[in-house]
Amino acid sequence: MITVRQKYPPSKPVDIPAAVKTELARLSSRLKPGMRIAVGTGSRGISNILPIVASSVEFLKAAGTRPFLIPAMGSHGGATPEGQIEVLASYGITEAIAPIESSMETVVLGRTPDGLDVIFSAEAKKADGILIINRIKPHTDFSSDSLGSGLQKMLVVGLGKRNGAANYHRGAIHHGFERVLRSMAPVVLKSAPILGGLGIVEDQFHQTVRIGFAAADEIEKREAELFAEAKALMPKLPFDEIDLLIIDRIGKNISGSGMDPNIIGREIFGYSSSFQEQRHLKPSIRRILVRDLTRESHGNAIGIGLADFTTARLVRAMDHKKTYINALTSLSVNGPKIPIWFDTDREAITQALNSLATANIMEAKVMRIADTLSLSRLQISEAFGKADHLEVIDAASDMHFDAAGTLL
Repeated sequence: MITVRQKYPPSKPVDIPAAVKTELARLSSRLKPGMRIAVGTGSRGISNILPIVASSVEFLKAAGTRPFLIPAMGSHGGATPEGQIEVLASYGITEAIAPIESSMETVVLGRTPDGLDVIFSAEAKKADGILIINRIKPHTDFSSDSLGSGLQKMLVVGLGKRNGAANYHRGAIHHGFERVLRSMAPVVLKSAPILGGLGIVEDQFHQTVRIGFAAADEIEKREAELFAEAKALMPKLPFDEIDLLIIDRIGKNISGSGMDPNIIGREIFGYSSSFQEQRHLKPSIRRILVRDLTRESHGNAIGIGLADFTTARLVRAMDHKKTYINALTSLSVNGPKIPIWFDTDREAITQALNSLATANIMEAKVMRIADTLSLSRLQISEAFGKADHLEVIDAASDMHFDAAGTLL
């Protein structure tokens, strides 16, 4: 295996407190002393989410309002108030910043033209104003030129709590994800006291490059602009044909699907492991081995069903209840299926290679990544050959395992 680095242009560093203050200044005329402002934040592993949330709360307090935090994460955290507080705490977001209202109670705001109820957090609805904070990036369940995971999704799914998230996914199964999202978001914007949202854009190094505010009446337009930037900056694997991809960790802090389908070329609702190309999706990866689950996932192993092999370590770390609640809410019943697993990394890798049906394992195109967010530094086997778009960091060497068979 050769350790390499993908060549991405560096981004200018962002002064988080200054950027938040500058963007939220457009909100000043809407703020009145004493207003209760709900700040919705979610459960993804967003870089700088703590200082962004803290700076937003500080701005709101300076304006004389009374901000409080609301977990805007649908059914995550086991769909319990305590679980959602725990998820926020894992990112350093606690009541030391502002009070947290984590009730899972919901109300119906209205209906879409397709006859779907639009369900929303009861606590957020009672606020005098709502500010949402979320990263904008391509969605894991559908492909679009202007909409993905971001502000509108947080309004509909995140602040819908478990009831709203489940209702959205039920509608999306029949009518399409983008269509339902675009039809539900206007109902929320019309019926709930939305002030606006802070959209976060990250680069290929998972670093913040943009924080943009969108008032309620411009969320659709502004989010489309930020989405185009995020999509252009999204990293990808350096090759389209891979025999075995080893992923060190998956988790909800990495992707809503544990590992991002946009990166691995496999859809959360099912895929084929045939060696013959089945679809237009790229890259084409014949086998995927996942080694572990992030601690920040709190046992939610949704997305493990996209892998072909895993380890006993990950299976033991899996909280089946939390995983199944997430899978049933999103109707992604393939997501939690446990693939073939082995006691050690060495055995799992050996069997994954054997399953390739290749005459010479040494010629297999093997790639190893930390996770689907961290793609700047990775390992590739010699079989890939030389590539001008990659910088070699360490020369080729054998895989190393400890005495317990764990890949180092």
